[in-house]
Amino acid sequence: MAALFTIHCSLFISAMLASCADDWNDHYDATTTSSGTLWQAISSQQELSRFASVVKACGYDIVLDGSQTFSVFAPTNEALSQAEADSLIAEFQRQQAAGIRSDNNTVVRQFLQNHIALYKHPVSSLTNDSIAMMNSKYEVLTGQLIGNRQLRSSNALYNNGLLFTIDRKLDYFPNVFEYLGHDHELDSVYQFFNRYSVYQFNDAKSVPGEIIDGLTHYLDSVSEFYNVLFEEYGLINSEDSTYWLIAPTNSEWNRLVAQYEPYFNYPNNVAKRDSLVYTNTRMAIMGGTFFSRTLNPDVAFADSAVSTMAPSALVRSLLNSDYAYYTYYKPFAEGGVFYGTDDIVCSNGHVRKASHFNVSMYDTFLQTVKVEAESIQAQDTIIDAVDPLIVREVTSDNPFYGKVSGNTFVEVAPDPATAQVTVSYKINGLLSEVPYDIYAVFAPATAYDPMATDEASKPNIVRSILTYKDQNGRDAQRRFNQNKRNDPAVVDTVQLASGVTFPTCSYGLSEAQVKLRIMSVVSSSQTATNSLTLRLDCIIVKPSNTDKK
Repeated sequence: MAALFTIHCSLFISAMLASCADDWNDHYDATTTSSGTLWQAISSQQELSRFASVVKACGYDIVLDGSQTFSVFAPTNEALSQAEADSLIAEFQRQQAAGIRSDNNTVVRQFLQNHIALYKHPVSSLTNDSIAMMNSKYEVLTGQLIGNRQLRSSNALYNNGLLFTIDRKLDYFPNVFEYLGHDHELDSVYQFFNRYSVYQFNDAKSVPGEIIDGLTHYLDSVSEFYNVLFEEYGLINSEDSTYWLIAPTNSEWNRLVAQYEPYFNYPNNVAKRDSLVYTNTRMAIMGGTFFSRTLNPDVAFADSAVSTMAPSALVRSLLNSDYAYYTYYKPFAEGGVFYGTDDIVCSNGHVRKASHFNVSMYDTFLQTVKVEAESIQAQDTIIDAVDPLIVREVTSDNPFYGKVSGNTFVEVAPDPATAQVTVSYKINGLLSEVPYDIYAVFAPATAYDPMATDEASKPNIVRSILTYKDQNGRDAQRRFNQNKRNDPAVVDTVQLASGVTFPTCSYGLSEAQVKLRIMSVVSSSQTATNSLTLRLDCIIVKPSNTDKK
C-alpha cells in the first residue's frame, strides 16, 4: 500500500513539473537555451561587438563570465556607434588613471550597470514589472520594452543569466546627488558633499574564503557607498528615497560662505579649529535644504516645507521652544524658499537650483538660545547662594501655570554667611560677530506660593557679567554695571544687555565658552523694599533685530 502511494505521489509531482514547464513555455519565450556564459554569448555576436569592447575595457568580461546571475540588456551596434564606444572606453581609462575606483567610475555606473540587472528577469506577453539595474536605477520591463527602448530579442538563456538586445541605449537618469556632479554651476555644493563620501566594506554581502593567520580572505569583497552627511540629513543618493534639495549655484555659494564664515570663528586652541570653521560654515548653508517628500505630502508642502533638520513637536516641547526652526512657510510664494529656483527632476526627487538663496539664516542656524535656570548642567557655579538651588514647580491651578517656561523655576536664596546672591550659568551654541540681546526671565513668588504677598511686592535689583573666550582661548569679561529691576507681580523678561557680540564662536562645542553671572545688588539698607532672593525662570540669548524666539 505504501509503495502504491509512493508511485501515485511520483506521478502527481511529475505531472505538476510538466504543467509548470508548459506554463513557462506559454508565458516565456526562451528563444535560445545555450551552454556558455553571458560574456561568451556577447563576445561571439558581431552585432554586439561595440558593446563587448566597452564591457571588456571596463573589466566586466570577468563579471559576466562568472557564476553570478544577470539579465543583460545589450545595445546593438545599430544603437551604439564606434565613436561612442571609443569615447566610453577613453573616459573609463581617464578616470582610472586619475585614481577613481571602478565602483565610482561614471562609465561603469552610468553605462554598463545601467544595462545590467542582477538575477534573471524573463519576459512574456503578461510582463509589466519594475526591475532594479545594477546601479540601483529602476526600469519598467514589459514583453516588448525596457523603459522606452524596444527589445530586439528576449530571454536568451545562458549558464549565468538572460541576454536581451535593445534598439537604443538606455538613458541614464541621475539621482539628486548625481545631478549635482553633472551640473557645473553646482560644483561647489557637490564637492562639499563629496568630501564625506567613502566606500565601506560590507562583510555580510562579501563571500568569505580561507582563514589565513587568523584573518578571513574574501573571494568576493563588497564595498558600499556611505556619506555621513546624507545619513544625517537625507539620503539624496538613494533610489529608494524621494527628496527635494535646494542647491545654490557656485556664485551664490561663494557669497554665502563669505557672509557666514565670520560667524564660525573658533578660538585658536580649539581642537580641529580649521575643520570646524570649514564644515560648520557650509552646513549652515545646506543643513536646512533637505526635504523628505515622505514627510512633506503635496497638500502640506504647498503651505509649509519642513526640512529634515526641523525639530519635531515633541522635541520642541522638551526644549520649551515655540519656534519651529528649519520650517518654511509659503515656500512657493514670492520670497519663499523655492521661489525663483530652477526645478530639475531627478530619479529620486528634485533639485531646486537657486541663483538666489531664499533660506534665511534666522530660520536655520542663527537661533535664540534658551537656558533653563533649573538645569543642573547649565548651572556653572553657585557663588553666593544656598546650594543646591531650590527648584519650584508651578501647579496647574496657579494663575502663572503655562507662563513660566517648563512650569519650573529656581529660587536663588542668599548665602547665610555672606548675605549675598550670585549665580553663574553656562551658555552654549553662540556664534561669533553676531549681535545678541541677553535677557533674564524672573518668576513671581506667587507662582509657587499664592500666599507670598509680602515677597510679591519686592522686586530684585541685579547686575551681570559675561565671561567669554578671546581669539587665543583666554577668558575675557564684559561687565554690565547698570542696575536692572524686575516687576515682582508678573513673569518678567528683563533685558540685561543689548547688541553684545563675541569675538569667538562656541557653536557645537561640548565645553561652554560663554558664562553669564547674575548678582543681586540689594544692600542691607534696601531689603525692606527689595528682595535678595532671585526667582529665575530662564536665560534667553536672542539675535538682535529679529523677533525669532
